Amino acid sequence: MMVNSVHSIGANWGTQATHPLPFTTVVKLLKDNGIQKLKLFDAESDVLNALRGSGIEVMLGIPNDMLYTLANSVAAAERWVERNVSLHISSNSVDIRYVAVGNEPFLSTYNGTYLSTTFPALKNIQAALIKAGLGNRVKVTIPLNADVYQSSTVQPSTGDFRPDIHDLMVEITSFMSLNAAPFTVNIYPFISLYKDANFPLDYAFFDGFSSPINDNGNIYTNVFDANYDTLVWALQKNGFGNLSIIVGEIGWPTDGDRNANIMLAQRFNQGFMSHISGNRGTPMRPGPVDAYLFSLIDEDAKSIQPGNFERHWGLFYFDGTPKYNLRLGGNSGGLVPASNIRYLPRRWCVLSPSANLQDPQVVLSVSYACSRADCTSLGYGTSCQNLDTQQNISYAFNSYYQENDQLDTACRFPNLSVITNKDPSVGGCRFKIMIQTTNSRNGGFLLEPINMLLQVIMLLLTFL
Repeated sequence: MMVNSVHSIGANWGTQATHPLPFTTVVKLLKDNGIQKLKLFDAESDVLNALRGSGIEVMLGIPNDMLYTLANSVAAAERWVERNVSLHISSNSVDIRYVAVGNEPFLSTYNGTYLSTTFPALKNIQAALIKAGLGNRVKVTIPLNADVYQSSTVQPSTGDFRPDIHDLMVEITSFMSLNAAPFTVNIYPFISLYKDANFPLDYAFFDGFSSPINDNGNIYTNVFDANYDTLVWALQKNGFGNLSIIVGEIGWPTDGDRNANIMLAQRFNQGFMSHISGNRGTPMRPGPVDAYLFSLIDEDAKSIQPGNFERHWGLFYFDGTPKYNLRLGGNSGGLVPASNIRYLPRRWCVLSPSANLQDPQVVLSVSYACSRADCTSLGYGTSCQNLDTQQNISYAFNSYYQENDQLDTACRFPNLSVITNKDPSVGGCRFKIMIQTTNSRNGGFLLEPINMLLQVIMLLLTFL
């Protein structure tokens, strides 16, 4: 099913998943949903090969751990561009438009780790693109967190770059302006709500706020507009008022926190889509908003250091099933699911009815399962918060069992577990069935003998 493309909306596609969908399936998912712009966090050749001739505009990512090498070696930058940009444009007809150098490298939590390498890496990649004859076709940018600028009041007009990096930001912005490159910023109203218990809930959304902010006649009824225009003011004050802006990431998670649920995610993302339709823009920057929704698909292997919600940003579940109805511009019928998905057999690993909850192995087993699988849907305010003790244990066991492709030995928690063909899902709490990947067959994971032996040994050591 092909729908009209959405001019101003793109999507982020991360691949930190234990069982990623086939890359060609994801490209079809993008096209079926009319998403014609894609932001990647790396430059995986298999992903780029899947995008061959798709017509989808691509922003390639360079991870932060590569910045040092690229900053200190023009030759390394040239090799990266040749291998990841030139090759795929010329040989694979991949429509690469941007290279994103780093990912939020100036986050205050990084304590300055990437301050000295990001700009040199940016300049070396730009030089490599020019040498490859791609300087006009492919633009460089740095996806930055919105904490690189701030305002002294709630009014956007008091905005400027963060004092500790002000001069560096002016240098970078000047360089991007000279090279006709965009300023890319990630804006997350959810994070504002997550970090501040007193943040007004309605201000995070687009359907009305009882205490709008009046900034010299500009009225702000949502934090996105205020945040975006704080950046506009920061750019304007430093002589770059006409620099184009890309919203590199914006979205809302559906699990892992009391404010992360399907209802609020739909409210936010549909509200955002409606808000930017008609190219209304913001009070300080009327016109189309160039944005990439975060994210396309859930990633069950992402770090949860920022919070359990990190694995639940997707518009789609891990299997390509839409989480809720969302109209993306021309996609008036709602999201289209991924096609031809194959699942493992309908069986689950659960707590045995005869298990003794006082058994000291229970705590050890649950801890083991959750440390090696995804239990972020358990806990206060999550989709599985209403499970009883037995159901919580079953959820943990099943997560481990499914992540290990229903391997028999993955459901051998001592005197505690049993395999069932009755779906244990409760209400909105889904006990998942894993999808088949190239490594799974007949409901079991094809492990080399040594790996299987190591896994069994680990289980035994944990239980002893």
